[in-house]
Order: sequence, then C-alpha cells, then structure tokens
Amino acid sequence: MKLAVIGAGAVGRSVVELAGEYGHEVVAAADSSTAVVADGTDGRASGVDPDAVVARKAERGIVGDAEPADALAADYDVLVEATPTTLGDAEPGFSHVTTALERDRHAVLANKGPVAERFGDLRAAVDDSEGDIRFEATVGGAIPAVSTVEDIEPGHVTAVRGVLNGTANFILTRMAAEGLDYDHVLAEAQDLGVAEADPSFDVDGTDAALKCVILANVLSFGAADDPADAREFSLADADVEGIRDVPGSALRLAAEDGRTVRLIGEATGETVRVAPRLVPENGTLAVSGTQNIVQIETSHAGRLNISGRGAGGPETASAVLGDVGRLE
Repeated sequence: MKLAVIGAGAVGRSVVELAGEYGHEVVAAADSSTAVVADGTDGRASGVDPDAVVARKAERGIVGDAEPADALAADYDVLVEATPTTLGDAEPGFSHVTTALERDRHAVLANKGPVAERFGDLRAAVDDSEGDIRFEATVGGAIPAVSTVEDIEPGHVTAVRGVLNGTANFILTRMAAEGLDYDHVLAEAQDLGVAEADPSFDVDGTDAALKCVILANVLSFGAADDPADAREFSLADADVEGIRDVPGSALRLAAEDGRTVRLIGEATGETVRVAPRLVPENGTLAVSGTQNIVQIETSHAGRLNISGRGAGGPETASAVLGDVGRLE
C-alpha cells in the first residue's frame, strides 16, 4: 500500500521509518508547514527516502520543500493522520481525513480528535466514499482494543474499562510505592520526560476520556441496526475527574487495606466516565508505571484483559500499520 503520512511527531516519524518493514511504501509526508512527495517514474510514485525525511526533520525542522497540500494531493492508497489531537471541530485532522475520503482513499488515524469529537461526521463521509477509516492507534497505543471489540462484535460487549493514560498511571504508581505527594512525583515525571511541561491533558483525565469516548462510539454505532439510531458521544458527554487532588495519604490508607488507586476510564454504549478509583493492589487493573490495560466485558465470553504499552512512537506506529494491513 502507498501511504501519505500527515504529521511528523514521534508517531508520524515512526510510521515513515517502519512502513517498509510492513510491506508498505511512503510516497508523501508532511508536517504543519512543509512536505515531501515522491517523484513519479513512468507515472508511478517511487517512494520517499525514510531516513532522509527523519534526518531532515531532526536537523532542519522540516520534512521537505513542498507544501502540505501537495502531500494530500499525492497518489496514495492510505492517508495516515498523525497530527496533534485538537478538540471541538477537530481541525485540521478532520479535513485531512475527509479530503482523502472524497478522493475515495482510505484513512488511518492516530489523531484522537476527529474520532472522539466528530464520529458521526466521519461515518457520513465514509458512507459517501469508496474509502474507509481505521483508528486503532487512537485508543491504547499498541493495545488492540478497537479491533478486539469489533471482532467480538459491539452488540456483545457490555462495557470497556481500563487504565488508559501512562503519565497518570506513572504518577499514581510512584506515589503509592514511595509514599510521595502528587507535586513531587509530577516534577519527577517531567524530569524523566514521562509528563509534559503542561501535563493537564493527561493528569486532568482528558486523554483517557477521549479514548473512552471513541470506545463508546464504537459500541454505540456498532450495536445499532441503523446508524441513525446510534448515540454519538463527544468529550462533552464524558464525566471526567483527574488525579491532581489525590493525596498521598489516600494511597497510604488504601495500601493498608490491600488496595491502590488508579485512574480508570469506562465506556458503554450509554455512558463515559473517568475518575480515580480504588482497585485491589494485586488486581488486574493495578498495572504499574506507564503500562496500560483494557478490560472488555462481554455477554458470552466473560471478561477479557489486554495490556501493553499505551503510547510511544514505534508502539503507536505498529497499531497504525496494523490498520493499514486490515485495509488491504
């Protein structure tokens, strides 16, 4: 498959680097202001040089000398949307995806915004296109949460819950293990690069909530006989509480009772909730560090647990490229 990769952060760069290992060819790549598009040979794109793209971005801060619009207009089979998540109108990611669909191309998203904030609009665009969309990478990085729900069939899944943000989980794990307070551990996480300089997206529960909103849309639309009857979720529909106000004393008291605290997100076809919750200290949901876990409640197969790395360039790129393979 020929790929156009929009977004040159850790995920986009990793897709460019790893695509060849999965049997795919990158024919265009773009960041917010520049692009590189493969030269045509006998009317066929021959692929860009992945090493040159990554090196140019690292050394010069650009991926090429063309315009981003040139990458969107390139001769690709699948558009990979890996720009930063934006809320509300989910632009420019939403327009990138619909541009691909209007050209009857497929799109694979690592960007949570369009799937969480404009799911119904995306589905309508797919209905009018020969192309399709996939978005495994928007939930849990390398963890195959979306595809597992789809394989079981959403109508047979009653709930999906889990630990879906590595930064928040790292902080809570360190607070519990060392008896430290939130501010101390946050500073440590920032020094280690686990937390951003502005950690709000992670510690306030927004990131986990977006992932749960996506899962709720998968459940709602997947279970509906008619998409018009499905409930569409956005971040505004989520009940969200972060970890800023979790005191170290709460974790110490929980430990005395054989429990700990984790930021747990839960999605059904009717509700989305994210909040710190008490869980058994040695239980399935008490994953440590930056690990994530997804727990799927099913009607006939009981409870399924999938854990792994929920973020990271190569990890998330593996989910993107797995989705590309599903579109072949």
